[in-house]
Amino acid sequence: MITKDVLEKKQIQIYIITLLFAALTGLTWSNSASLQNTIEPIIGILLYSMFCQIPFLEVKKSFRNPSFFKALLFGNFVLIPLLVWILIQVFALNTLTTIGVLLVLLTPCIDYVIVFTHLGKGDSNSVLAATPVLFIVQMLLLPLFLWFFIGRESIDVFEVTPFVKTFFYLIVIPFASALITQWASKTTRIGGKMMDLSSWLPVPFMALTFFVVIASQMRTLSTNPQPIYDVLPIYVIFAIIAPLVGLLSSKIFKLPTAQARAVAFSSSTRNSLVVLPLALALPAPENQLVAVVIVTQTVVEILFELLYIKIIPKMIRGNDK
Repeated sequence: MITKDVLEKKQIQIYIITLLFAALTGLTWSNSASLQNTIEPIIGILLYSMFCQIPFLEVKKSFRNPSFFKALLFGNFVLIPLLVWILIQVFALNTLTTIGVLLVLLTPCIDYVIVFTHLGKGDSNSVLAATPVLFIVQMLLLPLFLWFFIGRESIDVFEVTPFVKTFFYLIVIPFASALITQWASKTTRIGGKMMDLSSWLPVPFMALTFFVVIASQMRTLSTNPQPIYDVLPIYVIFAIIAPLVGLLSSKIFKLPTAQARAVAFSSSTRNSLVVLPLALALPAPENQLVAVVIVTQTVVEILFELLYIKIIPKMIRGNDK
C-alpha cells in the first residue's frame, strides 16, 4: 500500500526513474516540446502543496534555537554566496547561464531538505521550523544578490511585466493559498481535508515537474548540450564543498551534532523548483536555457544526496540518539 511516508522515503528513486523516462520521452516523441506549456500550472500546484507543509503560522518557532538559526542563516546567506562568487569568477559563463546558476545556488531548499536531513541523522525538526524564515529571507535577498553579482545586466535581462506576473501567479498566489489552507485547517473540516490532500502532492508533482521540464527540452539539449557542459563543473564543485561550508558555520556557532548535520544538509541542498518560475519569466527562448541550467543542478544534487546521507553522519560525528 502506498502511503505518504513511503512516497517520501522513496522519492529519490522516484525522481531518478522519472528523469530517465523524461529523457527517453524527449528523445523519442516528436511533439515533446509542447509539454513546456504545462510547466507553469504544474509548478503552481507543486509550490502550493510545498508551501502548505511549511509551518508559516508558527514562524516564531524558528527563533527558539538562536544558535541554530544564526548558523543556518550565516551558512546560507554569507558563506554560500561567497563560495558561489568564487565559482563564477573561476568559470567564465555568459550572462544568462550565470543568472541560472545564481538563481539556484543562492537559494536554500525549503522542502525535501527536511527528508534528506532526517535520512542523514540530522535535526530535521529544526530545519522544518526554520523553513518559513529561509523562504522569506531568500526571496528578499535574491534580487540584491543578482544585482551585486552581475550588476545592471541582470536587470536588463528581466522584463518587468512578465517577471511580476510570474512571481504573482507562481509564488504569491500559491503562498497566500497555502496560508489560507493552514489557517482553515485549524478551524474547519474542509480546511483539514485540504491540508491532508496537499500533503500527498509534493512528491508526485515534483516528479511531474522534472518530467515536463526535461522531456520538453531534451531534443534541444541533444543538439546543443554545451550549457550543461558549462555548468556541470560548477555544480559538482559546489556539491563537494557546500557540506564543509555548513560544517564551518555550525562550528562557528558551536552546534551539537544533529543540528550541525542539519546545517550541512541545508547548505548543500538548493531551491531549484521554487526559483524555476522566476527563470520562466525571462524572455523566450532564453527562459528555457535558464530553466535547463537550474534543473541540471537538481539532477546533480539528487545524485549527491545519496552520498550525503552516508557521508555527512560520518563527517560530523557524535551521539545520534
